[in-house]
Amino acid sequence: MVGTICYVGIGSNLGDPLYQCKRAVQKIADVEGIFVTAQSSFYKTEPVDVEDQNDFINAVVEIKTTIEPHQLLDVLQRIENEMGRRRTLKRVPRIIDLDILFYGQNVIQDENLVIPHPEAHKRRFVLEPMSEIASYFIHPSFGVSIHGLKERLTDSKTVEKIKE
Repeated sequence: MVGTICYVGIGSNLGDPLYQCKRAVQKIADVEGIFVTAQSSFYKTEPVDVEDQNDFINAVVEIKTTIEPHQLLDVLQRIENEMGRRRTLKRVPRIIDLDILFYGQNVIQDENLVIPHPEAHKRRFVLEPMSEIASYFIHPSFGVSIHGLKERLTDSKTVEKIKE
């Protein structure tokens, strides 16, 4: 299949977060034109920015897709809505959060979509799971591998692999 390799961040801290994340991976895999090619482990992570909330469960999936970036955003938001996500304030507890981290080496900045994800390079809860499946991937804006970005992190939040 011809397509673009993309990385999607998955997170939840409401309800049964591990179940929600696993369900989201399955829903992504069920979309026509998306093939999940790799999946990180699940990680229990401390919240960032708004700390007075439950810990999160996070993971990253690598997908190969023929779906264009804005359509992929629509697909992921549809999955979030189907799973019960209600968009209110930013950085609040959520049943599921699906973010396009990278879409190949594309750089997109418009009012609806920013790729690479503007916070990905600063977040241990993104770089730890992504490093597990794609440590070699080069950040298109910085020219540095995921491993290199992880080594330079100042984020000291706890990110702990879940043993299943």
